[in-house]
Amino acid sequence: MQTNHPIISADSHITEPPDCYVKHIDPAWRDRAPHLKHIDGAGDVFVIDGMKTPIPMGIVAAAGKPPEEIRLMGTRFEDLHRGGWDPDARLADQRRDGVDAEVIYPTVGMALCNHRDADYKKACFDAYNRWIAEYCSAHPARLLGVGQTAMRSPEEGIADLTRIQELGLRGVMMPGNPVVDDYDSPAYDAFWEAAIDLQLPLSFHILTTRESSPTRGPKMNGFLSVIRGCQDIMGTLVLGGVFERHPELRVVCVEADAGWVPHFMYRMDHAFKRHRNWLPPGQTLTKLPSEYFAAGIYTTFQDDWVAFQSVDMMNWRRLLWANDFPHSDSTWPWSQEMLAQHAALLSDEQRRAILCDNVAELYRIDLASLRST
Repeated sequence: MQTNHPIISADSHITEPPDCYVKHIDPAWRDRAPHLKHIDGAGDVFVIDGMKTPIPMGIVAAAGKPPEEIRLMGTRFEDLHRGGWDPDARLADQRRDGVDAEVIYPTVGMALCNHRDADYKKACFDAYNRWIAEYCSAHPARLLGVGQTAMRSPEEGIADLTRIQELGLRGVMMPGNPVVDDYDSPAYDAFWEAAIDLQLPLSFHILTTRESSPTRGPKMNGFLSVIRGCQDIMGTLVLGGVFERHPELRVVCVEADAGWVPHFMYRMDHAFKRHRNWLPPGQTLTKLPSEYFAAGIYTTFQDDWVAFQSVDMMNWRRLLWANDFPHSDSTWPWSQEMLAQHAALLSDEQRRAILCDNVAELYRIDLASLRST
């Protein structure tokens, strides 16, 4: 698809290399650091101390493979997309997909969000932040890293925000389950304000919330539920009055698609109109829930053709396209062919906003620098 503007993926990933955590973690935690291990019959897996199930490499870097070749097990690290850990190789991956820059999230770090030992999680995330900052520093205009915080407390979360910004990272990926209360608690008010002051978007990614998948039905049914954790958090922030108290807060709902947003906004409004007496004593919403959602929440999506066809039913200034490279759900290397079809009904203004301007404004990306690199 030919455009006169850059195309930016709002959600891409790295593949943590074997030394990502071992090399960068505090020495006190080195013996327990997540590490790559080869298991006969299973291939290379990332082993995380305290988590029963290791992370196989089969689908975390399966972009571009036909469905019949995608395997959960049996993959060797050296066979994965090199761009997942080599920033120079990453630029070639971007060119092949017609992408000019990517907002980059972790892979193993997604699973670590669900670790129940907050101290261990803190050590791992600090290590990851050091590694991803180093990775992105090779091409800072095109590799836009997102750091991680363990949210052991709101006060420590504020310190993490400052450190993440000092590392040159562009946003912060939040764990779905904080340690102190829940995210609608007034205990987090100072944290939200710090994020606003630092101009750091806060992201909630799929698969980073514990116990959000169904326990019944065929295995594939679990795939359909992965967006549920993000939806629950968005509802908590809106109906819990977080955006009422912090109208300038900007939150990103990542890889949970966007076609559901119009119905979700309607459903929140319906609940508020009919059951506003369920709000906690002393809490009030001066706007409809849909208005808070439309103003404060960005959603990223890949090949969600429903989202492309319903942009006028939501705030398309908050829609962010992504290619999810190098994961198995990625549209790489066919993103341009897919966009030519799915974005065909958008106006030029909408297309540019969803593929470029919205994410550039949110993350303060210098578009001129992309055309010069």
